[in-house]
Amino acid sequence: MMQLGIVIYSNESETVWNAFRLAAFTCKQGDAVSVFLLGMGVEAESLHSDKFDVTGQIRNFIDAGGSILACGTCLKIRQSEGSDICPVSTMQDLHALIRDSDKVLSF
Repeated sequence: MMQLGIVIYSNESETVWNAFRLAAFTCKQGDAVSVFLLGMGVEAESLHSDKFDVTGQIRNFIDAGGSILACGTCLKIRQSEGSDICPVSTMQDLHALIRDSDKVLSF
């Protein structure tokens, strides 16, 4: 089993949608996937697009067993908070994701 870490730094709907598509697919292949939302990526839950169902892909990922962490500092800068799906996290959590992953991708 592979441990995949994905760092999402984008708030562009198509990019985030594709990142979560890959994350959900990877979980369904039996691998473990953790996503860390950083910078603009913490806006993922609020992205709305007619073409790209970001929220649906996030749900698919969670339903497939994936986990999401969101940078607390990045949320604070945007006067936002974590959620049940994307709990507030720290650089220590990002470091652990990188350290413990077999591969790390960024979007």
